Amino acid sequence: MIKTIASLAVLSFLPISELRGAIPVALAQGMPWYYAYPLASLCNVLVVPVCWLFLSTLHQSLLRFSWYQKIFNRFVARTRKKLAGPIEKWGAIAIAFFIAIPLPLTGVWTGTLGAWLCGVPKGQTFLAAALGVVLSGALVSFITVFLT
Repeated sequence: MIKTIASLAVLSFLPISELRGAIPVALAQGMPWYYAYPLASLCNVLVVPVCWLFLSTLHQSLLRFSWYQKIFNRFVARTRKKLAGPIEKWGAIAIAFFIAIPLPLTGVWTGTLGAWLCGVPKGQTFLAAALGVVLSGALVSFITVFLT
């Protein structure tokens, strides 16, 4: 069980898998959904403060490297294109729904970056991310349990 919890925590925190990978893997390893869903959600929402910390510290140092600038600028352009309009119109609730969509590149990492780029305050970003994670986790859990 500890191995399952560890893999769930790591997958929930990784940018590509997040909840979309963590919950199905935990369920496949025998963890009940009512444990997997809240634990994965908690681990996934912890991405927000880590992402903010990265953007306010380490990111500034890495910008002096051209390879990092190139990767980051490409990611920023794609994120701004997806989020700028909806955030201007709907505010932080757009972040919540963006995160809630269980598709690749629509999770907490991208949502937090988008909020940072669009100037959404940290508190609103955290609440929006938490709402998005709860919705996404519920959807992924439902799909995994009842439709597979």
